[in-house]
Amino acid sequence: MSYYQKIVVAILAFLQFSVILDFMVMSPLGVMIMPTLKISPHEFGLAVSVYAFSAGISGILAAGFADRFDRKRFLIFFYCGFILGTLFCALARDYYFLLFARMVTGLFGGVLGSTVLAIVTDLYSFDLRGRVMGIIQTAFATSQVLGIPIGLYLANHWDWHTPFFMIVSIGVAVGAIIVLKIKPIDSHLKKKPDRNAFHHLITTIKNPNYLYAFFATAFLSVGGFMLMPFGSAFSVHNLGIDQTRLPQLYLITGLCAIVTGPLVGRISDRIGKFRTFLFGAVVTVIMVLIYTNLGRSPFWLVVVVNATMFVGIFSRMIPSQALMSAIPTMESRGAFMSINSSLQQISGGVASVVAGLVVSEGSDGHLLHFEVLGYILVGTAIITTLQMYGISRRVARNLGNS
Repeated sequence: MSYYQKIVVAILAFLQFSVILDFMVMSPLGVMIMPTLKISPHEFGLAVSVYAFSAGISGILAAGFADRFDRKRFLIFFYCGFILGTLFCALARDYYFLLFARMVTGLFGGVLGSTVLAIVTDLYSFDLRGRVMGIIQTAFATSQVLGIPIGLYLANHWDWHTPFFMIVSIGVAVGAIIVLKIKPIDSHLKKKPDRNAFHHLITTIKNPNYLYAFFATAFLSVGGFMLMPFGSAFSVHNLGIDQTRLPQLYLITGLCAIVTGPLVGRISDRIGKFRTFLFGAVVTVIMVLIYTNLGRSPFWLVVVVNATMFVGIFSRMIPSQALMSAIPTMESRGAFMSINSSLQQISGGVASVVAGLVVSEGSDGHLLHFEVLGYILVGTAIITTLQMYGISRRVARNLGNS
């Protein structure tokens, strides 16, 4: 990679850090938000999923326009809206305003991930995308290592609003760096993309190759979002982890994920993206079955299980994104990524709602039927492995014909 490409990767990773942290911090804060706002697990599940639903809607609405503008300007516009929505979360004092704030944040934040993927595909060859995706996905792990522990520390010492103020501060700094350091990204405009937004959207949706990838994304996301909303509550009430040790749990598992992300990216470029995905699927299935059936456990065991489960998750996430990036053509890349991201968010929202309906809370806070979510996730993991095999075959044919 050139020096400029390395700079862009770093900036995009920091942007992803702020976006992922905003979404992920809701789960560990759930154990504080539910009693403070006097809401049930079902209502909290809705507060988590409303972000995903609004992100999904905005992704579809933005798809028709995604290839008509310089991707840098497109990124800046939606990042500013994301920062505003996060500020609303920081100012929320009741459940309904929090729902509104999460909706605004999702409307803008949902488009950012797809824009980042389109930029990566524009600027980096397929042989480099595994390691690039691996670096960018370290944002996920960094939010575990730094963002969530710091956010929980601030929330424990002040209140649950404080982490959102922290994210706003990070966002303002990252936005300024994007404006100053990233060059215009407009090579796709030379392909003369469809100027009719509605026609561009419909043409992208109707493409048979794209449809197959969209279905794979939907199933991949259902499994990924199934356990997330109740992770902190499950750790505290079911596994017996003291609430004050949650930051330590996220810190250790996040450090493991930081090492895993770039390593998985390099391995996927070297031995093959589908082989890496298959390994991740096997690890995920095994560890999810163990995790969701655990009872009260020592802290070290919970750490080992969580860390290994994250290895499986990253080994599916990174190669699947690299494979998906090779599906669309340049002139429809923004629309494809936007719709794909939209489906990811909507499917994740459905998963969060289903999780809220499946899981119930005992009188002592113990979560009931949590293991059922694990069985559902295993089923989706098997389906997506078959789907990703088909996608890898399509990508191999496309690269062979290019």
